Amino acid sequence: MLRFSKLCTAVLLSASASLAMADAASHAADAERFLKLAHADKLTVPVYGQVQQMFAQRFAQAPDGKKAVLESYQAKSNTALDKAVAWDKLKPDMVKLYTSNFNEQELKDLIAFYESPLGQKVLQKMPMLTAQSAQITQSKLESAVPEVNKLLADMSNELGLPKQP
Repeated sequence: MLRFSKLCTAVLLSASASLAMADAASHAADAERFLKLAHADKLTVPVYGQVQQMFAQRFAQAPDGKKAVLESYQAKSNTALDKAVAWDKLKPDMVKLYTSNFNEQELKDLIAFYESPLGQKVLQKMPMLTAQSAQITQSKLESAVPEVNKLLADMSNELGLPKQP
């Protein structure tokens, strides 16, 4: 009888482990599906553009007739970026990030939302909304800069710190 009990326990533990692994795989699959809907694989596109722009700005100082040099270095920089931030490099960490912050049902709910017409509109408009929000914040912030700079100068004077250039 003791042997049968141990066998049953082993079978139950094995089944529990299999279910947990299946749940983790399902959870990860939902995270991947959400990331695909959210176009997370395009997150690094601006980074590539910024690096290309840096090379182009630097190249503007070069003598004429050297376009092939610029293109060569831009291609090399793309290769370096691919090694660091290509989607296949980011995806495992992004899946882990989302599975650790959203349970499986929450991910299913997010997927359902982003598959809806409103969710698609949010995905389409979010980059523009984010950029415009940053512009609004920046423009409002600019009005506070002189006052904040004066407060920093006053504090430095009160503490006897050297003046900043």
